[in-house]
Amino acid sequence: MNRDEELRYKAYQEIEQHKDLVESDPYRQHFHVMPPVGLLNDPNGFIQWQCTYHLFFQWLPFDTTHGAKFWGHYSSTDLVNWSLEPIALAPSSWYDKNGCYSGSAINHDGQLKLFYTGNVKDEHNNRETYQCLATSEDGIEFSKQGVVIELPEGYTAHFRDPKVWEHESCWYMVIGAQTTEEKGCVVLFQSHDLENWECKGQIAGPTYGENLGYMWECPDMFVLGDKDVFLFSPQGLEADGILYNNTHQSGYMVGEMDYHHARFNGSSFVEIDRGFDFYAPQTTLDDHGRRIMFGWMSVPGEQEAYHPTINYNWIHCMTVPRELQLYNDKVYQTPVEELKQLREEPTTIANIQLSDQQYVWPSQVDWSSEVEINLNHSEEMTSFELELFDCIILSYNQNSREFSLYRNSLITEEKEFRSCHLPSGLQNMRMFIDASSIEVFVNNGEEVFSARMFPSQTNQDMVIKSEGTVNVDITTWTLKKE
Repeated sequence: MNRDEELRYKAYQEIEQHKDLVESDPYRQHFHVMPPVGLLNDPNGFIQWQCTYHLFFQWLPFDTTHGAKFWGHYSSTDLVNWSLEPIALAPSSWYDKNGCYSGSAINHDGQLKLFYTGNVKDEHNNRETYQCLATSEDGIEFSKQGVVIELPEGYTAHFRDPKVWEHESCWYMVIGAQTTEEKGCVVLFQSHDLENWECKGQIAGPTYGENLGYMWECPDMFVLGDKDVFLFSPQGLEADGILYNNTHQSGYMVGEMDYHHARFNGSSFVEIDRGFDFYAPQTTLDDHGRRIMFGWMSVPGEQEAYHPTINYNWIHCMTVPRELQLYNDKVYQTPVEELKQLREEPTTIANIQLSDQQYVWPSQVDWSSEVEINLNHSEEMTSFELELFDCIILSYNQNSREFSLYRNSLITEEKEFRSCHLPSGLQNMRMFIDASSIEVFVNNGEEVFSARMFPSQTNQDMVIKSEGTVNVDITTWTLKKE
């Protein structure tokens, strides 16, 4: 048995050994992508290939902490029902022995090709980084082709997460990087054959006055409407009021990719998700012309050791898939239409009139639910609040136009919160509730809050309150459980 076969065998053993324990967890999700065992993080290689969606993911089967990552692999024909496929990549080669780190996928000459970062560390924990290629004829079995890019001058070994795309018959790759001055940036490469790559230098970062932390991870470049969108995850931003309050952030710039001068001319950085748990998003363009995004529903180092699921030998999940659209240079996110397949019979109560009072939803809210709330409020309304279970509060202040999500801290008995500003006020909310997560789409996806939550086993109440007068329409659906 060679090293690759050995690692795969051990990973499959881990799945089999802990399967019953993992599945017995009451916080095991119903409609989100999760690891079969161990730790899941960044979405990788997300693509629709030969009518099937492929979602790869960073995966450590042997523990619920971070280590030498594999690429796990799920596939789906409808973005709702996912099948676990054989392991795509194992950290078995000299150039990726300490982890097959994040990357992307493309369709080329009938093959599914994966580009990823090979992570190597020596006995003194010194890091080496390599950009690598693996290919497949059937989308299931992958053959490593080795290193295609080594570290260029001017950057530390924090140089990873290649995203590859085609533009005007030429291939391009962006890589998240750290300069030798320890500043975050993104570097562009160009190729005509996917094997020989020319470094074109920084397209965004301190060279152009964009000082956003010490490292940029998981870059993505794509078109929405008539604009280019640059999506990435900077590390090291300092909190600024209601902005940048997670350990690390994810967001975007909107503008134009100047391929001739190798420069992205864009707007200022905007957080793409305002919640506690969102990082390393990746997108693909599907056969319907939709730009679809998955995110990892966590943040590196953000209370990870306190998740109760680690007692059941698993941790973390993906967000629901979201379609991206651009309105007035702002990225809007909506759950993909296919998720409506999960809906069972709705319960609707229209025109709930509140005036300085509370309303208790007459039935329990299932741990696998979708909730839509529309508000028609007077100028006299000063605040609106929704309490869910015993661990979530959604709060809106009309005077400040500030919307907040509160949840129980995983570390203390206090509640913690994340907030955003709604220039046009609060109009509607659409929530996806699973056994241990909530995703709140505010004002038709103008803002989104993603958070893991761990409610008590007994409380399934939903209560709304107002100060001032408001009319509310609410519809709930219990969502099918796999």
